[in-house]
Amino acid sequence: MSESYVEVLVKKENTMIGTLARVVCIALTVSAAFFTLIGGGFLFMIIAVVLGVGTYFVWLNTDVEYEYLYLDKELSIDKIMAKTKRKKIATYDMERLEVLAPANSYHLDDYKNRNFKESDFSSGVKKQPDLRYVMIYDGTQKVYLSEDPRLATMIKTIAPRKVFLD
Repeated sequence: MSESYVEVLVKKENTMIGTLARVVCIALTVSAAFFTLIGGGFLFMIIAVVLGVGTYFVWLNTDVEYEYLYLDKELSIDKIMAKTKRKKIATYDMERLEVLAPANSYHLDDYKNRNFKESDFSSGVKKQPDLRYVMIYDGTQKVYLSEDPRLATMIKTIAPRKVFLD
């Protein structure tokens, strides 16, 4: 294994809306299936199947993990949905990195008044104090990453003037 390899798995926390959507979809699917069994007929069976498929997609999109894979000056981010489906979201070349610092770092003050395309690949929860890292990439993107000192230290070895761990 190479020395410049780090793999981090971050579980995205469920929001109240996501949990509510899961509960409502399951309740509607179960009730439609119950009415089908009681003798509701063909219509309730179609409704139960459609709601079952909808519940599957709601469950898939509310149970999310992000995988950060740093390998040889490249950070790759994958989205894992319900531990069954993987989707490559982004790949960042560390040669084009501008700055990587904790979210509350003074090193990000120069970038506060700029408009960026923001991407949040963190756990989704802002803790106090905010321990997430912010990566400014290519002057156009602001990427939020979950706190992981191993990842930041590995990137610091190839870009020591661009990565801050304060």
